[in-house]
Amino acid sequence: MTANPTNSLKRRLIWQILTFQVLLLVAVIAGFMALLTRADLGGKFLDADAASVAVGSIKPMPGRGLTLVETPQLLAMRAESPDFWFIARNEHGEMIRSGPVPDAYRSIGEHLDRIAFGDIRDSIEPYTLSSIVRSITTDTGTYTVLTGGGRLWSASFAVFLLANLLLLPIVLIVVLIPAFAIPIIVRRAFAGLADVVDLAKKIDVDRRGARLPDHRIPGEVRPLVEAFNGALQRLDDGYERRQRFILDAAHELRTPVAILQTRLEGLDAGPLRSRLLIDSNRIAGLAEQLLDLERIDRDGADFATLDLVSLCRDVAADLAPLALSAGCELSFAPGVERVIVRGDAGAVERAVTNLVRNAIEHAGGLITSSVERGGVIEVTDEGPGVPERERERIFEPFHRLQPRDHGAGLGLHLVSEIIGRHKGHISVVDGPSGGACFRISLPTA
Repeated sequence: MTANPTNSLKRRLIWQILTFQVLLLVAVIAGFMALLTRADLGGKFLDADAASVAVGSIKPMPGRGLTLVETPQLLAMRAESPDFWFIARNEHGEMIRSGPVPDAYRSIGEHLDRIAFGDIRDSIEPYTLSSIVRSITTDTGTYTVLTGGGRLWSASFAVFLLANLLLLPIVLIVVLIPAFAIPIIVRRAFAGLADVVDLAKKIDVDRRGARLPDHRIPGEVRPLVEAFNGALQRLDDGYERRQRFILDAAHELRTPVAILQTRLEGLDAGPLRSRLLIDSNRIAGLAEQLLDLERIDRDGADFATLDLVSLCRDVAADLAPLALSAGCELSFAPGVERVIVRGDAGAVERAVTNLVRNAIEHAGGLITSSVERGGVIEVTDEGPGVPERERERIFEPFHRLQPRDHGAGLGLHLVSEIIGRHKGHISVVDGPSGGACFRISLPTA
């Protein structure tokens, strides 16, 4: 089961942090712009393009100094601002004046070689003293230009525009860098949780004692992990108590059942004695099945090489008398001479025995066991078969197809546990004669 992306805590944190940051930044910028637009800075600034228009109209003439050329840009500037004027000086000390230069600036032209940049804002209408000084390099040389009388901007608007130009890259940096950094930071903060999730997925009944680590997870989540570990501990304790009870009960049953069987065998032969012996054998079989489940859970012995053909032949030979007494016919039909696998010979033999016993008790007729290549064992009967809706549930413990059916419902579960321990697979399909076919697949050596 995968997590729903719409409920992702990581995604919500990233978007909420980024949204808060952007909103805060927008609010600060809006407040700053409102302050600029409401502030009365006074005066007018000259458009800086006026200096470029002035320099573009200057042409040096060898031996004659600097000459004014009536360029289209200059004519357009004068048409828009009749009071446009400028003083220009090149690196050779040559100067040129154009337009109605205010008296306050006439003497400055001699010192333009010492000025590289300047903005003068006039605060009294008609703002005739607003001017700029720029140093501009062209193909004909470098000029320092003092100009005025051109297009004017209000000081507030100029500061507003300048502030926007300065704030734009800052805003981009402040927004884009966190947009990349915050997901990385949040992902690193949740890295411990990802490890916990991976470990939690590996916890099952066969790996009891596992606990989730809590040293790399956020403190807010640690109580949840501790509670989960506490639940695992309680489950392990309950499982151990259940296993001990099953083991003790199975051991306790063996002695009275053995005594009962001995006493029954001493009775006179008759239908009642036979029936009682069958019932006592079932009780003994139930006790052995419980012990088998306990052995599977605790057995850690290494597997050995075994031949499935030989094993299944021995099972068929051992159960042949039981099949005959139950009115069944037992057949063994190996498809190959040998099939070698690695496993616990006793456990695999118990699994095959349970399948054949199950067929004898519930199916009757011809029961065939076979071994095929690839570690496949099949036990086929001519009984009513297993309904498709029940084919997964029959391997659950204590599950029976018929509520009044005899048996405890542990045989097939035991088979499933044994095959699972051997990394194999068991399934049930329709047999060729309409009955059930139990198929075991074990990895070959």
